[in-house]
Amino acid sequence: MQTIKLTTCYEGSSVQSFQFYLENSGEHKAILQYVQHTLPGEFKRIGTNKSSLDVLGVGSGGGEVDIQMLTLLQSTLPAIPITADIVEGSSQLTENFKALVAKSPNVQKIPFSWHIMNSEDYVKQVQAKGNVKKFDLIHMIQMIYYVDNLTNTIKFYHSLLKDGGRLMIIVEANNGGWDTLWKTYKKELCVDAITEYRSSAEVIASLKSLGLKYEEHVITNSFDVTECFNPSSQTGEHLLNFMTARDHFYESFTPDIRVGMLDLLRNKCSVEKDGKVLFNSNLSCLLVHA
Repeated sequence: MQTIKLTTCYEGSSVQSFQFYLENSGEHKAILQYVQHTLPGEFKRIGTNKSSLDVLGVGSGGGEVDIQMLTLLQSTLPAIPITADIVEGSSQLTENFKALVAKSPNVQKIPFSWHIMNSEDYVKQVQAKGNVKKFDLIHMIQMIYYVDNLTNTIKFYHSLLKDGGRLMIIVEANNGGWDTLWKTYKKELCVDAITEYRSSAEVIASLKSLGLKYEEHVITNSFDVTECFNPSSQTGEHLLNFMTARDHFYESFTPDIRVGMLDLLRNKCSVEKDGKVLFNSNLSCLLVHA
């Protein structure tokens, strides 16, 4: 019997690290502002002449963004029934998502199908089944770093779109702070769940190689990393742990690498404003046409 490999960063201590990052970075808030501003128009267009709408979330984490999107979809198209399929490799984050559904009366009528597995295993499962469910909206938010083959992954999910559907990929922006940090220190950082760092540049190159039509929207965001430069700050260390995907930043790298990373963070990845160091964490949303 084949065991399903849960290759995800988000079990145990890394879930806490991820939640800490979300609380301190404003990332979900920035994504939700974008979603509320841009997606109602997209939803209306996607929903034209449809009797039902099927949504697939890939790498949906704890579901905070999904719940908001599904709520928005319902309020934009109240007469159309919706289904939601969720692919998430972390059992812990899936439990968090289910708990959130239980607390969100407006999405409780939506039938959810849970696939607790990574993207690669979901691809294999769908290909083995044959009768493939198609979707009106597929979203992949901040998960493209974890797939084995970027172009094949995009090609597969794009093939699951119904006519008029959209594939929404949200990823760190090219030349943003994350891109600069992870590409400069590729050898030290790309060693565990993320073996190849990707920003919007790599995603766009894949979309172009596949000949797919897309629009790019920039989601601006920055967060305060001033505490990262105070070695005795727990907040600073927690942020550095998440930003480098390590449990212990100060023990995980040589003194030279640490000094280099902190110098890069301050001078190439951030701007100083009113005595604070603000890390550039701009995102890119790519809306890919069916």
